[in-house]
Amino acid sequence: MGVGRAGLKDFQHASYCICNMKIPKKYQGGRVGDATPVLLDAAPPPPAPQAEILLTPTLEDEEILDVYSQTITGAAAKAGHAVVNIRVSGRPAPEERNARGQESGGTGFIVAPDGYIVTNSHVVHGAGRIEVTLADARSYPAELVGDDPESDLAVIRINAPALPFVRFADSRKLRVGQIAVAIGSPFGFQQTVTAGVVSALGRSMRSQSGRLIDNIIQTDAALNPGNSGGPLVNSRGEVIGVNTAIILPAQGICFAIASNTAEFVAAWLIKEGHLRRSWIGVSGQTAAIHPRIARFHRLKAAQGILVLGIEPGSPAAQAGLREGDTLVAFKGESLASIDDLQRRLVGSEIGVQSPLTILRGTEKLDLQIEPAESPRRTAAR
Repeated sequence: MGVGRAGLKDFQHASYCICNMKIPKKYQGGRVGDATPVLLDAAPPPPAPQAEILLTPTLEDEEILDVYSQTITGAAAKAGHAVVNIRVSGRPAPEERNARGQESGGTGFIVAPDGYIVTNSHVVHGAGRIEVTLADARSYPAELVGDDPESDLAVIRINAPALPFVRFADSRKLRVGQIAVAIGSPFGFQQTVTAGVVSALGRSMRSQSGRLIDNIIQTDAALNPGNSGGPLVNSRGEVIGVNTAIILPAQGICFAIASNTAEFVAAWLIKEGHLRRSWIGVSGQTAAIHPRIARFHRLKAAQGILVLGIEPGSPAAQAGLREGDTLVAFKGESLASIDDLQRRLVGSEIGVQSPLTILRGTEKLDLQIEPAESPRRTAAR
């Protein structure tokens, strides 16, 4: 039903009267049907009381730190007491000189309460004198327990009782992106803490002896000369790696030896003073194999190890290897490079006769070889 212009005016007038009429007191606050009348000309109700804002903080500083800061400070507090500064004399590594160029040195960390300290081989190798300064500023002379240049790890010891120490974490459980805290003595500044994340896992790098080190951790925690040998720890203060190298032109690309490798090598160095590895006595280089020969013999890789030299009386000589042969497999596992052979010549292969597959010309042969213990070598300086 429509409303005309005249009817509209009457409707607006009625609405105005209803909205502005006075309601008797006896009906005020009562109910009309389901609606509660509201007095439009009455004063608005007072606002609900609001919570009082405290302008003065009542928490202590350590309680208001954010979670990230608490993680870093906690890790540094747990591991920092076991981190030591190492100063050496003898044949210093140029990259480890301090800012004044007077001494060389690095960092280490205590792994046993009776004074065993893990560090890098290149920090203490060839040193005539080693001095260790603890986190509480006490200094002790140290002796070299064991040195393994091929993994760039070493163990030294000081004569001091009941020392704080750190534990190794399982590096197999590491995940890219998790927090990594480095503690060390860059340029001689002791107990320096830097933080970052695990940037990548499974990297490889070469030690000064030329041997490939696997399972290297890449991190963006800032490292500098002097951090070498120091611990890379997780949020619980456990060692996940041993800081060992930086790429000078780059920023945020640093490397650490995985804790599982460090723990294994350190145990052997403490026990025997060196790490046992097997050896067959050949020198060679990675070389391509003709595609037709690789297809004919159904080789897994089109590369092998070309033998360039054989040491007299070595296992290779006794097995009948010749210069010009190409090694393609050891115990059925493909050998596509020198590094593949090095990975397989571990201590457990010493004295074990195993099949070695070679190419001699176009013919494939299987020889029996018995690796011997690798003679101890010193890294070139």
